[in-house]
Amino acid sequence: MRVWIVFLLCLAGKALAAPTEEEAVAVDTVVEEEPIMEEDPAVEEPIMEEEEVVVEEGEEVGANPVQVETGEEAFDEAIDIEDVVTENPCLNHHCKKGKVCEVDDTNSPMCVCQDPTTCPAAVGEFEHVCGTDNKTYDSSCHFFATKCALEGTKKGHKLHLDYIGPCKYIAPCMESELKEFPLRMRDWLKNVLVTLYERDEDNNLLTEKQKLRVKKIYENEKRLQAGEHSLDLLALDFEKNYNMYIFPVHWQFGQLDQHPVDGYLTHTELSPLRAPLIPMEHCTTSFFEMCDADSDKYIALEEWAQCFGLKEQDVDKDLVI
Repeated sequence: MRVWIVFLLCLAGKALAAPTEEEAVAVDTVVEEEPIMEEDPAVEEPIMEEEEVVVEEGEEVGANPVQVETGEEAFDEAIDIEDVVTENPCLNHHCKKGKVCEVDDTNSPMCVCQDPTTCPAAVGEFEHVCGTDNKTYDSSCHFFATKCALEGTKKGHKLHLDYIGPCKYIAPCMESELKEFPLRMRDWLKNVLVTLYERDEDNNLLTEKQKLRVKKIYENEKRLQAGEHSLDLLALDFEKNYNMYIFPVHWQFGQLDQHPVDGYLTHTELSPLRAPLIPMEHCTTSFFEMCDADSDKYIALEEWAQCFGLKEQDVDKDLVI
């Protein structure tokens, strides 16, 4: 009897000790998960020694050797292209009229006299110009190229562009006419500015500053209207309305002082005033020769203003816009 009781107790003990399938799975899961350990600030992580990288000489760190080689080839090709497409040194090199730019043996720009035969053919007679040698040139290009070739000679020094258009007979200027010239010229300049002001709808004939000055002349009721006037009336108007003539005289100086803009007028720069539209054009040369007080072949603003009767205190370079 005792033997059976012991045997039953053994079987009951084994049944209690053996886990079920669900308990076995749970146990396995717990075993696979790593326990989350709280970091102990006192314990430092071991420092891993960096593996030394061996870089071959001439090779960029971290670069693929194949890419490095390709990059060098592309750079060489770029240099070759730059060598081929070289900027012309003459592009930004300015030469005065009658000269053209050429490159010397060191690839440096230099100005040389232009061959007149390389000038474009004149389209019409309106392009012809007359020199002080009383010779008609096909164009201003032909004239200045010829003058350049005569540099250093007495003939070249005396040769200037006299006026636009073919050479023609110009009657000599009488002394009485020479005295009359500045009066009629002043009145003509004033009327030219007034006409430009009236027609300047697109704002391309006068600047804003110029328009403001001409507007005062235009709106002045005392302004002498354009027309044929006696010398006495012109002289009287200049005396009474002197301020109206100050700006027109300065404006014309600025219009002529273009090649180059240096504050002086040369014989060539005065050539536009010898056009048929200018009153008493046959006196233009004589008048400005008289204006050249110091006989240096240049007319300064002060000399120009004095020729037209302006007072010394009214000469203002800021009016030459």
